[in-house]
Amino acid sequence: MNSDDKYSDEDHGDSQRSVNSPSHLMTCVESDEDTCTEIDSPERPRRNAEIDEFVYTVLTSDEIEQLQRNIIDEVNSVLQISPQVTRIILNHYRWDKETLFEKYFEISPQEFFRRAHVVNPFATPSTLSLKAAPSPSGAHEQICGICYCNCDELKGLPCGHTFCGACWKQYLANKTVSEGLGHSISCPAVECDILVDEVSFVKLADDPEVVARYQQLLTNTFVECNSLMRWCPAPSCTHAIKAVYCEPRAVRCRCGHEFCFGCGENWHEPVSCTWLKQWLKMNDEDSETSNWIAHHTKECPKCNVTIEKDGGCNHMVCKNPSCRYDFCWVCLGSWEPHGSSWYSCNRFEEEEGKQARQAQDLYRSSMARYLHYYNRYTNHMLSMGMEKDLYSMVEAKMAEMQENMNWIEVQFLKEAVDVLCECRATLMYSYVFAFYLHKNNQKIIFEDNQRDMEVATEKISEFLEREITVHNLYEVKQKVLDLSHYCRKRRMVLLVHVREGYEKDWWEFIE
Repeated sequence: MNSDDKYSDEDHGDSQRSVNSPSHLMTCVESDEDTCTEIDSPERPRRNAEIDEFVYTVLTSDEIEQLQRNIIDEVNSVLQISPQVTRIILNHYRWDKETLFEKYFEISPQEFFRRAHVVNPFATPSTLSLKAAPSPSGAHEQICGICYCNCDELKGLPCGHTFCGACWKQYLANKTVSEGLGHSISCPAVECDILVDEVSFVKLADDPEVVARYQQLLTNTFVECNSLMRWCPAPSCTHAIKAVYCEPRAVRCRCGHEFCFGCGENWHEPVSCTWLKQWLKMNDEDSETSNWIAHHTKECPKCNVTIEKDGGCNHMVCKNPSCRYDFCWVCLGSWEPHGSSWYSCNRFEEEEGKQARQAQDLYRSSMARYLHYYNRYTNHMLSMGMEKDLYSMVEAKMAEMQENMNWIEVQFLKEAVDVLCECRATLMYSYVFAFYLHKNNQKIIFEDNQRDMEVATEKISEFLEREITVHNLYEVKQKVLDLSHYCRKRRMVLLVHVREGYEKDWWEFIE
């Protein structure tokens, strides 16, 4: 695959939305990347109901660096300054050429370069060097401004502040490796905000590993400043995706990882980026404790404050200063009659504590609703992780099958596992989608489609794990093909219904 390889939604088959899907299927998550200015971005084309392609390009690190150089050269053709200074100015304006040119012609050159934290190159002698001349015999000793040691030579930036080579090397290594700074490293002199340019960094750092890390940080900044580019989130992958406009759509990297271009998460149709972000945040905060809370706490029947029982006594006193209600932990009724001979807490009474139980039930039903969707979400997530292990088992069976069948004929097994994993992912995110939906007729239809897809997925999962042996491969091939086709069909029925709902505003979401 060469650098010009193009991809579109059609490359993903059933994993993408139909040609009639709405352009607002998902909402981009607000993030630093989304607020950055687009680089080389034409006006977003109008979506056509008949042609619904999302074209993007997979770029290597070398191609990203070449893209940076092209932009620097284009800006430099106007500014007529060194490329390293141009890079700093572009970073200041978040690689937005239009804003850069606007400011360049709007304000004075001195103010323009001051805002970008670089020395005005037109006011600086061209003979200025990073390396100070050695001190002549009998001249004053040169003292480093950091370590205060006598040095044969001092090195510095065009701002005129100079330090010894050892201090520069340590300073730049600390800023780059320890603090993760790249384009924002400034001169170490107090109250000096002049930034270290790329050429100066390479000479002063004098360490290949530190320089490599610095250049990677510069590349990261370039990608993060461009809303039309996103790094592939797969571990150890160094590719980035560049699209023609920003849209939460499925993209597939050259490494094989598929993710959402809008938020960077794994492709999560049918749930939107916004709701997924909220769901993940809620899980991080609540999932570890919600189960425990449901089983070990109750709410005060009067003020609904959550209370934990820390002793054997069932006489509870609400700790809320404005409440201080005395009640029974068991029945949630007032504690006052519990000491009377005529009152018995062991007998079920329809009216006693009914109002308190209603308030309690409201909270617990909300908790139960969350746990219902959360448990099914995590169950499909775990199943999806386990079923990825099927690939190794399937590869072994495919190798044995090739003794009697050719390579093309045995691909049905791998394709079946692909379909299974796609269905698991869709089911997992369908429960997030359902959690935020108000109950209406369309949600009932969605849940019916969800149920049918879940049944079909469990059938093919069980069949692939238990029914296939080397001896019956010929017999089960047609069954596997039928199950795969049916699962894919049920998945598309669910997704098409969701897309149609977005288009026709069927869905009412719970804020």
